[in-house]
This record gives sequence, C-alpha cells and structure tokens, in this order.
Amino acid sequence: MSKSRLLAQVKNSLRAKHYSYRTEQAYIQWIKRFIMFHKKQHPEQLENTHIQDYLSFLAVRENVAASTQNQARAAILYLYREILNKDVMLDSDDIDYASKPKKIPTVFSREEARTVLNHLDGIKWLMASLLYGAGLRVMECVRLRVKDIDFDFNQIVVRDGKGHKDRVTVLPESLVKPLERQIERVDAQRQSDMSNDVAGVSMPDALAEKYSNSPTQLAWQYLFPSRELSRDPRSGRKMRHHISDSALQRSVRQAIEQAGINKAASCHTFRHSFATHLLEKGYDIRTVQELLGHKDVRTTMIYTHIVKRGGHAVQSPLDAR
Repeated sequence: MSKSRLLAQVKNSLRAKHYSYRTEQAYIQWIKRFIMFHKKQHPEQLENTHIQDYLSFLAVRENVAASTQNQARAAILYLYREILNKDVMLDSDDIDYASKPKKIPTVFSREEARTVLNHLDGIKWLMASLLYGAGLRVMECVRLRVKDIDFDFNQIVVRDGKGHKDRVTVLPESLVKPLERQIERVDAQRQSDMSNDVAGVSMPDALAEKYSNSPTQLAWQYLFPSRELSRDPRSGRKMRHHISDSALQRSVRQAIEQAGINKAASCHTFRHSFATHLLEKGYDIRTVQELLGHKDVRTTMIYTHIVKRGGHAVQSPLDAR
C-alpha cells in the first residue's frame, strides 16, 4: 500500500468513526511527520522502537507539551491498530515523556467575572456568559446547535465533548431570554439562506444523508452562526458554519485587558471560575465533575485547592495582632 493510499485510508476510517474534522487533520499531520522522521519509510516496515524513538524525539528535541505528545501518540497508535492491524505495545520505560507541570488554574473572582462580561456585548457577551454560567469549553460553546438548548428542563446538552462524550450542564436562568432572542435571529438567517439556495449546516454522523431536510431545519442550526458562508471541507458544499473560536478568544482577551485584570486569563478562565464558585457555594464535587464532564474526579479536585487557599480561615502571621 502506497503512503498516499495509506493516508486516504486513515482519513476515511476517521470519518467513518465520526472523528471531528480538526482531529482528522491533526492525525493526518502527525502520521506524515512520523513517516518523514523515519526518512519516508512505510510504517509497515517500522517497529515499536521506531515509535518510541519518535515520541522521545518530540519530548527531548522538540520540547513539545505533554498534550501535544499525547496527540501524536494517539495518531500513530490509531494508524497501527486501526489501519495496519498491528498490535503495538509501547514500553513506557523506553519513552521520554513530556512533562505536564501541575499548575493551579487561574480563576476570576465573582466581581472580576462580572467586570469582564460587562466589557463585552452582543453575541460575544452571550457566548462568554455561557462559558462562565454553564462551564463550557470554547469549542463546546461555538458548536452548540439550537436543539442543544433545553428550555423546559433548564439545561444545555453538550454533544461530542472532550473524549467524544455527551453531557448535560446547567442553563443559567438569566440567559433564557437572550438565548430565545438569539434563536429568533438564527431562524431569520436560516430562512434567508434557504431563499438563496444555501445548503444549510454540516451534519454529524452522516445524518444529512439519512435525513435530507435536517441541514436546513432550525433545530440543527448553529446557535452562533458565522456571518460569512464557507465551503464545507468534506462535502465541498457552500454552508453556514459556526462562528470562529478565535473571534471569541480575541474579544475576551480584549475585555480582560479593558477590565484592568492583571491575571494570565483567557476564555478558559471562565470555566475554571464556574467550577470554583460552585464549590465555594457548597455544591458536591461529584456534581461539579458531571457538569464539567471530567472523566476522573481527581481532575476536578484541583479546584478544591483553590477554594481552600482562599477560604480556609487562615490568618497570615503578618496580620496577627
């Protein structure tokens, strides 16, 4: 099998298993880099030690982050296990792993969070409010569809989140009216697109073929659509995609600067703040874990350190009388 056919097979396999387009692109790039590292040898000719050497190279010579090395590892293992049908067994002792520093997350105080939101308006305000009010990740927010907002049960359904898992989180009561107005705007845009023969929106899991009208139905429209039409990278059809995540990140960075907050903060700080403030209010850590979609409660435990640090009734010796 030629390398070009091999990459095409990887791409088709990822699409059949409903991996996101971003993951597909990342996996293809890592596999290409792995092949180039070994002087264009076909992966079938390479052994476990070759994989171990490449992963160590990324950590030692390229100095990549632990998450980057993990993604490269996942891509290469997918190639061998899913495409080449080779049971790869990596010896952890022979791999230099990129270190993942343990850092306390940056968190806004409640007043800081409100101040940053006050420096935003329109769609960006509503999206940032969802990051803070529902604990969403940036991509989870921009990928929301109209059907994911459940007004009857006051909840938001996050589809295909990190780890390809769905979860349910809280719908802030204060955002019900703004979200209803946003859906009205989306519907108006949808009807305009239909009158101009726009194909609608991209659909997950090949549902567009099973339900031919779904791309133009209101329920499937992105809650935060892009202003511009774009061509779907897979189908080639002109569609209405969701707003760019970088646009939201840029607006939030500007709002943080305008608010005069001197912290290394970003969009993700709202999610950290969501978890921390819920724990401060006495909510059970398992509940917070489910709302965040953490696989392991130990990941959620990091926020308990922040709560203890700030509210453990410890008086500094400098302030003692």
